[in-house]
Amino acid sequence: MTKTVKIDLFTDTVCPWCLVGAERLDQAIARLPEGVEVVVENHPFYLDPNTPDEGVVVADMLREKYGRDPREMWARVESEAKSTGIELDLSQQPRSFPTRKGHTLVRLAKDKGTQHALSNAIAWAYFMDHQLINDDEVLADIAVEHGFTRDEALAAVRNPAELQITHELAVSAAQQGIQGVPFFIFDNRFAVSGCQPAEVFDRALDLAVHPEKPVNA
Repeated sequence: MTKTVKIDLFTDTVCPWCLVGAERLDQAIARLPEGVEVVVENHPFYLDPNTPDEGVVVADMLREKYGRDPREMWARVESEAKSTGIELDLSQQPRSFPTRKGHTLVRLAKDKGTQHALSNAIAWAYFMDHQLINDDEVLADIAVEHGFTRDEALAAVRNPAELQITHELAVSAAQQGIQGVPFFIFDNRFAVSGCQPAEVFDRALDLAVHPEKPVNA
C-alpha cells in the first residue's frame, strides 16, 4: 500500500538558500523506501517585495542592509551548496529581479504535474546559468520544458489577473507568519524552517511517513 506525504514548500526563485534547501529535500525524498509517494506543492514568497522591475545589485543591497561585505555571506551559502553537490558562485549573478512572473508559471504548473520541477528549473536558470528570469522569453524557454506551450507561457506571464493572484498569495504567506524561506510544511502537521542539514529532512520525512511517532521525541 502506497503512503502519500504532502509537502507545502514556500520559496523564492532568487533565494540561494531555497536552491540548496529544495535540493536537500529532493535528495531526502530520493532516499525514501519504495511505497512512499511525496507530493510537493510550491507556493510563492517574496524574498524582497520591494524589488523594482529593473532589479537591484545584490552586493549593494546586502551591504546597505547588513553593513557587511557580501562575500562573507555568500561564502557560507556557497559552502553549504557545495556540500549538497551544487557549485554555486553568487558573484556571477549580480542582480536580483522581481519574481512574480516566475511564481505565476509555477502556480499554473500545478495542474500539469510539473510545479516543483519548474520551480527548481527557474532557480537553477538564475543561479547556475545566470539567466534573466524576469524576461518573458527566458521564462517561456524554461516553461516549454515543463508542460507549457510557448504561447501559453507568454500569455500567463503577461496576464495582469494571473499576476495579481500570485502577488496576493505571496503577500498572504508573509501575513500568515512565514518570515523566511525555504519553509516546509509536512502533511499540515509540522513545519521545517530554513535550509536545514540533510538529516533534518530525513527525520521530517520519517515523521511524515510514520505519523504515530511523536514529532518532539
